Amino acid sequence: MATTMIDEIAPPGAGMTQRLADPGRKKRRRGFSGWHFLLAPAALLFLLPFVQMFLAALSPAKELVSYPPPFIPSSLTLDGFVRLFQGSEILLWLGNTVIVSTAAILSHIVLCSMAGYGFARLKFRGRNLGFFAIVGTIMVPTQLLMIPTYILFARLGLIDGLGAAIVPWLASAFGIFLMRQFFLSLPAELEEAATIDGCSKWQVFFRIVLPLAKPALATLAIFTLLSSWNDLVWPLIAINNDHAFTLQLGLANFQGARRTDWSLLMAGNVVATLPLILFFLFAQRQFIATMSFSGLKG
Repeated sequence: MATTMIDEIAPPGAGMTQRLADPGRKKRRRGFSGWHFLLAPAALLFLLPFVQMFLAALSPAKELVSYPPPFIPSSLTLDGFVRLFQGSEILLWLGNTVIVSTAAILSHIVLCSMAGYGFARLKFRGRNLGFFAIVGTIMVPTQLLMIPTYILFARLGLIDGLGAAIVPWLASAFGIFLMRQFFLSLPAELEEAATIDGCSKWQVFFRIVLPLAKPALATLAIFTLLSSWNDLVWPLIAINNDHAFTLQLGLANFQGARRTDWSLLMAGNVVATLPLILFFLFAQRQFIATMSFSGLKG
């Protein structure tokens, strides 16, 4: 009977998945809308800085220091990229950033989903107070926590290593809040039916809940990647070892008080931006699905 109940209850993303898979709906979505007159110029406006960055990376160095710098270069050159890969440790910085971001994404998916599910489903004393205390930390300015965090990391021996960049990204209040809100939107009948069938809390979480939370996990992964990949202030304070530099920290070395190597900086920004664009294109369907998810009918 419980198994029949599980089969009869539609997963929260099932209706949305059917709508996405319906070719008729896809065809209707591709139709022209009056909103395109507003959205197309807005999209071009947001795309303009990226186009300028790519063109600047391919511009001759003398044109980058001219005033005003030309938007379209007179000639295209790869000199900036050649000097970037030959004269700097960009590949090492990129590898360090990939390690930090991968660790941040995996830990967020595991820890934030477990904490969010606990605050959404498990009943224990102080649940609401603990949740609001965690969410309240979002309002604390990061600058106030840097000195105590640095002292703590120094005593733990994590300064000047990748650990200093990884540990702060193991979990976040925003990730816990996002996952809790998504789990609250899931029908509790699914978990109750699985419990009647003999599943433990861990089995319900891993076999029933997590497969339904893929859109939310993809959204959490995107936000975590953007934040950890572009983090500069904390690594700038905690890391002084050249071999432990992240990508943003390494690119900051191309800027100085007296001189900025714009050719290297623009080429480095292209290298730093491309992985983010590719990752978003890969996960955009799940991201949009989570943002448009508003609940279930019934």
